[in-house]
Amino acid sequence: MSLPECSVEQLTQFIGPNATNAEAAAQFICSQFSAVGNKFIDTQFAVDNTYLLFSAYLVFSMQLGFAMLCAGSVRAKNTMNIMLTNVLDAAAGGLFYYLFGFAFAFGGPSNGFIGKHFFGLKDVPTEAFDYSYFLYQWAFAIAAAGITSGSIAERTQFVAYLIYSSFLTGFVYPVVSHWFWSGDGWASATNTGNLLFSTGVIDFAGSGVVHMVGGVAGLWGALIEGPRIGRFDHSGRAVALRGHSASLVVLGTFMLWFGWYGFNPGSFTKILSPYNSGNYYGQWSAVGRTAVTTTLAGCTAALTTLFGKRILSGHWNVTDVCNGLLGGFAAITAGCSVVEPWAAIVCGFIAAIVLIACNKLAEKVRYDDPLEAAQLHGGCGAWGIIFTALFAKEEYVNQVYPGKPGRPYGLFMGGGGKLLGAHVIQILVIIGWVSATMGPLFYILNKMKLLRISAEDELAGMDMTRHGGFAYAYEDDESHKNGIQLRKVDHNSSSTPTPTTNS
Repeated sequence: MSLPECSVEQLTQFIGPNATNAEAAAQFICSQFSAVGNKFIDTQFAVDNTYLLFSAYLVFSMQLGFAMLCAGSVRAKNTMNIMLTNVLDAAAGGLFYYLFGFAFAFGGPSNGFIGKHFFGLKDVPTEAFDYSYFLYQWAFAIAAAGITSGSIAERTQFVAYLIYSSFLTGFVYPVVSHWFWSGDGWASATNTGNLLFSTGVIDFAGSGVVHMVGGVAGLWGALIEGPRIGRFDHSGRAVALRGHSASLVVLGTFMLWFGWYGFNPGSFTKILSPYNSGNYYGQWSAVGRTAVTTTLAGCTAALTTLFGKRILSGHWNVTDVCNGLLGGFAAITAGCSVVEPWAAIVCGFIAAIVLIACNKLAEKVRYDDPLEAAQLHGGCGAWGIIFTALFAKEEYVNQVYPGKPGRPYGLFMGGGGKLLGAHVIQILVIIGWVSATMGPLFYILNKMKLLRISAEDELAGMDMTRHGGFAYAYEDDESHKNGIQLRKVDHNSSSTPTPTTNS
C-alpha cells in the first residue's frame, strides 16, 4: 500500500512563476505526501503482523484442543500421562524449533532441500518476515508432534516422547515444510523460478506438511510398539478400549475447530492485500472464503460419519462424529484457499468415507491407534492433497499464488493433470522421508527398551506407576481408612477431646 510518487519538478510547474520559491514549496508538499505514504506503509505492516499474531494464538490454542481430545480418548488411568506429553510437545518443540527448526524450514537463501540461515533467530526480523512469523510456524510444528503422540498413547515411555518430539519439530518436520512452503523449496508453489511441473505443490495450510507428517510418524511408532494389551483378543478380533470421557473429547473437538480458523485462514499470513486497488474484493475476501470452505468440509464430514457409523454399528456415536469432523478439517487444509465452497462439501464427504475405511483396515491388520491419528491425519490428509489437485480453481490459484501466469490448476476444473502429478509426488516423498527418519528412530528406541513401558505398568496405568497418582480423586471407602475422625465434644466434661484414627 503506497501513494503515487510525488514529483517536485512536475509540482513546481503547477505552482507557477509568481510563487516566491516554487521549488521549495513543491519539496515541502512532496515531503508531506511521503510522510503520509510512510504512515500507510507502517499501518499495513502493523495490520498484517497483528493478523498473523492473532492467527498464531488461535493455532496455539489447538494444543489445548489436542490435550482435551487425547485425555478423553484414553482410559482414566493414563490421563495425567497424555496431558503431560501435550505440554511436553509445546515446550520441547519451542526450544528445538527456535534453535534449529525455523532455520531448516525458512533459512533462505538456500538450496531446495534444507534451509541454512536464522539459527536461533539470528538476523530476524528481516524484510521477508518478523517474529510473528516464527511464532506462527512454531505453532504448526508442535501440532504435528501432537498428532504423533495420539497414535502411541497409553503404552509409551516418557523419555521416548521427549526424544521423538524434539527430533520431529527440530528436523523432520522443518525439512518437509522447506520443500513445500519456503521460497527456495524444490516443490514449493512460491518458487516461481523453478516450479515442479510448472505448478509446484499447492498445500496451502498443510494437509501433507503437517497432518501427513504427524500421521505417518505416528503410524511407525504404533506399528513398532504394537497394540495395547487387550486391544485384540486371542482370535484377533478387535476389543474396544473406550476413552473415559466423551465430554473431554467434545470439548477438545470444539477447541480444535476454533483453532482451525487460525490454521487455515491464517496461512495467508497477510490480510491487507488488495487484488485490485479500490475494490471491495481482496485478500480479506479470500480469508473469509477459506474460513467458509473449512467449515463446510468439517460439517459435511461430521454428518457423513454420523450416518455412516449408524448404518455400520447401529449407534449414534459422538466420538466417531468428532473424529469425522476433524478428518474433514484435515482434508480441506491443503486446498481451503483455492476451491469453491461447494467443492469443500465433496471434500468432507469423501474424507469421512476415507476415515471409516482406514479404521476398518486398521482393525483387519491389528493396528492400534487410540486416537485414530494415523488414519485421520495421514489418510484424510492424503485425500486432501489429491482433492486439491482435482478441484483447485484457476482464478483462486492465480490470486493466492501470483507471479506465474498460466499456472496449472485442478484437473476437474479444466487445468490438466500437472498439478495432480505434483501432488502424487508430494504424498510419496512425505511417506518416504518420514519413514526414513522416524521409523529408524522408533526402532532404535524400541531396541534400547526406551519405547514401550512394561506390561505391569501398562495394566496398572501410567498415572499411578510413572506420575505419582491418578488424575482424578475418587471418593470411596478406601479414602477414609486412614482419615482422622474427631470425637464429639462433651460440653459437660472438662477433659480436652483428642482425635482418634482408624487403624
